[in-house]
Amino acid sequence: MRLLSSLLFVVGLSALFPEARALASDPSNVLEVLQSAEEAQTNLNYVWTILAAALVFFMQAGFALLEAGFSRAKNAVNIIMKNVMDASAGALVFFAVGFGFMFGTSWGGFIGTDGFFLTGTGDQPQSWVYAFYFFQAVFAATAATIVSGAVAERTRFSGYLIFSVLMTGLIYPISGAWFWGGLFNGSGFMEALGFIDFAGSTVVHSVGGWAALAGALVVGPRVGKYTDSGEPRDIPGHSLPLAALGVFILWLGWFGFNAGSTTAGIPDIALIAMNTFVAAGAGAVGAMMITWMDTGTPDASMTLNGVLAGLVGITAGCANLTPPFAILTGFLAGIIMVYASRALDTFVDDPVGAVAVHGVAGAWGTLAAGLFDSAGFSAAQVGVQALGIAVAFAWTFPVSYLTFSLADSLVGGIRIDDEAYGLDQLEHDVDAYPEFGGMSKEVETATDGEAAEVV
Repeated sequence: MRLLSSLLFVVGLSALFPEARALASDPSNVLEVLQSAEEAQTNLNYVWTILAAALVFFMQAGFALLEAGFSRAKNAVNIIMKNVMDASAGALVFFAVGFGFMFGTSWGGFIGTDGFFLTGTGDQPQSWVYAFYFFQAVFAATAATIVSGAVAERTRFSGYLIFSVLMTGLIYPISGAWFWGGLFNGSGFMEALGFIDFAGSTVVHSVGGWAALAGALVVGPRVGKYTDSGEPRDIPGHSLPLAALGVFILWLGWFGFNAGSTTAGIPDIALIAMNTFVAAGAGAVGAMMITWMDTGTPDASMTLNGVLAGLVGITAGCANLTPPFAILTGFLAGIIMVYASRALDTFVDDPVGAVAVHGVAGAWGTLAAGLFDSAGFSAAQVGVQALGIAVAFAWTFPVSYLTFSLADSLVGGIRIDDEAYGLDQLEHDVDAYPEFGGMSKEVETATDGEAAEVV
């Protein structure tokens, strides 16, 4: 089809411009034009994929600012260190083993068997192996970073680092092989069933969210989070402006996340980018409306997370939903996230709402990709989507729980000894804001009905 279109173009051009007639009459010249066009498209694919990967990498800055803003000032440096290592150590371990497990020649549709250290990757040009690795490595780092915020403010850095390495090298790549292995050199068993998840509502975000849930349960709540009777207290973060900046950076990076998943500079990116944009806005509106109606005031934190819920929600169906259904998906994602956050807060201490935003909204978005498929509704497709959600949870949650438990035993307790000092002092011997005189030790105590003493 591409060859026929190109030939028709050359013939039409020759009719309009006499100097082009010689080109059309000489088959060798036509072939040269076609080869040049194909080469240009290939080069464009490389450029777009690398640019999109850079945008996704920039999302690490967004996660760092969001998590730091939603946490207390005494833990900001620790947040930065975790996000830096998610990308740094994650890039290395994904290079060594993660890429091979996820995209190598598949063993039964379950795990890759080659491609380790980016060698033995079949007939793919090595330059494309490099480009594709870069794009997928930043996705792996994103999956790990989702967990960082959920276990913030009370987790030993060494213990978290153990989890991060295993997440990017083992947990995420193995499940990724089931859903996306066929994007490169393998084939996944969920792919064979026709599972729809274009850019990772489940493959990246729900996997990260379910791992975050496991980590938060193993580590336990922060001191002062719950009253003696078990009622949750709000522990405000130290900077909503930082959190808002983080959200805007994430919103920008998401255009690389979703539209970049074409790994090709093709017209499809227009619909994907637009769906991504409007779904995020709808998520913010949905979250804001619910909090405004329920409490009488529009909640800023929930609205910011509503943007992210909308983005997570549309990530699965960004390429196969029409814009009205993309808006509906994002709007409902924002609402679902609010109620999920409130329900989870009764038994899980998640300072940034990662489980609700990524786990729950990701599951909703995956289901929506089947419910609102532009190809038409299919109960069988919705069933495949539900199965994929269940498979991702059944793998990620127990394995992540075991991983955090293993880290707990290896570092002599994954929970820090004294939260009052803050992780910056205990783990890194530095203050994020030294001009304020540092963080003094204060004992955090509270009784029922009283706010916790937090610094």
